[in-house]
Amino acid sequence: MEEQIVNRVSASNLVTFDLEELYTPGDRELVDIKDQLFQGLILKEKDFRDFIKTHDWSQYIGKHVAIVCSADAIIPTWAFMLLAVVLQPYAATVVFGSLDDLERHLFIEKLSTVDWQKFQSAKVVVKGCSKVEVPVSAYIEAVNHLRPIAASIMFGEACSTVPLFKDKK
Repeated sequence: MEEQIVNRVSASNLVTFDLEELYTPGDRELVDIKDQLFQGLILKEKDFRDFIKTHDWSQYIGKHVAIVCSADAIIPTWAFMLLAVVLQPYAATVVFGSLDDLERHLFIEKLSTVDWQKFQSAKVVVKGCSKVEVPVSAYIEAVNHLRPIAASIMFGEACSTVPLFKDKK
């Protein structure tokens, strides 16, 4: 008599939440104002406006763009706003900050569209491995939504999880 091997993972009632599925495809670009500073220190309005008029903004069509100034200079807020104004018709996304800030923004934006009620009273495994880098902030945001409604939250893979939360009800 042969014993049948049972896959307890596939037979469980675990629900997997995979943040990788929320990855926003597309090229990411960084626009750094430092390249427009006079002597690396000062933003001259006339020169900056000339740059705005002559730069080929079509190269950002459909891209996700982060605007930053990596130089240690005081940049007026209007300069970042002006860049956003000219980029907006071309870029899919425009944010202030680094490429990491851009990635966080894209994930938070997608997390806001999730129907969290489908995780009501569920045993949720937040998948840990992915082919794309998922910012830690996205995991925290997911837990913030799941904690009030899930029966339990685990991290990892269904076959090897780290328990994070279990409702005491």
